[in-house]
Amino acid sequence: MESVIDQAFAAALYTEGDAGLDTGASLLAAAPKADAELMRRGEEFVRRAWQRGWLPADVVRLVRRDLDEHAAGLAAGLIVSEVRRYDELPPRWRSQLDELPAAPPANRPDRFSYASALLALYRLLLALPAIEPVGPPPGSAREALTRPPAAGEPRMLTRIRALLAKAEATGYPKEAEALTTKAQELMARHSIDEALLAARTHGDRTPGACRIGVDAPYETAKAILLDAVASANRCRAVWNSDLGFTTVVGFEADLEAVELLHTSLLVQGTAAMTRAEAGQRAGGRKRTKTFRQSFLMAYAQRLGSRLADGTARATAEAESDTAADTALLPVLAARDLAVTETAEQMFPRTTTTRVRGATDLDGWTHGTEAADRARMGGEAPGIRG
Repeated sequence: MESVIDQAFAAALYTEGDAGLDTGASLLAAAPKADAELMRRGEEFVRRAWQRGWLPADVVRLVRRDLDEHAAGLAAGLIVSEVRRYDELPPRWRSQLDELPAAPPANRPDRFSYASALLALYRLLLALPAIEPVGPPPGSAREALTRPPAAGEPRMLTRIRALLAKAEATGYPKEAEALTTKAQELMARHSIDEALLAARTHGDRTPGACRIGVDAPYETAKAILLDAVASANRCRAVWNSDLGFTTVVGFEADLEAVELLHTSLLVQGTAAMTRAEAGQRAGGRKRTKTFRQSFLMAYAQRLGSRLADGTARATAEAESDTAADTALLPVLAARDLAVTETAEQMFPRTTTTRVRGATDLDGWTHGTEAADRARMGGEAPGIRG
């Protein structure tokens, strides 16, 4: 005989429209003894997501975008419950789990509403497509093969994060420039040191990957900014506009640099855009969506140019300092080739898209100026990967 869970799922998950959700929620609301099985089935849906290449942050981000914050909390609760079954988790999972939203209490505000929200979440989880994996699923024997090196990392990353946090918080452009410059110098030197160490010890020859959310609004400009940061760090970025994320392929030290720098530059750019809009309104000019779009497009374009210039300078300086027995440029070229080959294996059928041009001159001008403030002056070495 078909269980209440199966009846509810047949009504809600495999048919379209709200009527099926209401029918399924009514069945579950009247069957409190089915609660434990309902949650167990939800954990199974989450486990299928891991097998299809999804990570905790990916799932919650998509649920939040396509449903709401309450559903994101429900998904987080299922994720936390599901991962308890693993003795070890893949790299990056622990930090993602720490950032999950709190799960709402069960059966609130009432059993019907709670069951309806769960079924809507399950319907979304059931429809998740397979995506390119950026690491092994939990419980995989391959975990040890992809674990990033830990030696010397915590102190360096803590210092870089602190510098970027100060750059984001200060209201003085010159101070932000100096702080960002110093953070970039540390990342550049650390990345080059990692490449030389790997060449000498024959280690870390396999690039990895990570996913970074690219959220609306103005996601095109944000994706372009992320691509610029990735390129400057010898990584490759592939944007999935439908699912709202970019996959970045590169070596571990470079991926960390991309994540840190992109987040900081996006925060600084958004703050600068808000200040520019306030100035425009004070002058009696109404700012529009085209202003913000043009601002962020100019910000991304200008930063991309300056980051590329900085990368070339940092590499040239490092080459002159490198010991004669280890030529830096061939090492970097080999890593570039490895990243390119890995990206092409992961994404054999990428496409290009036409970007809508900026149409607001004021927005473009302010965005360019903000990029100049966020980046460093002509003497500073740039980010490298």
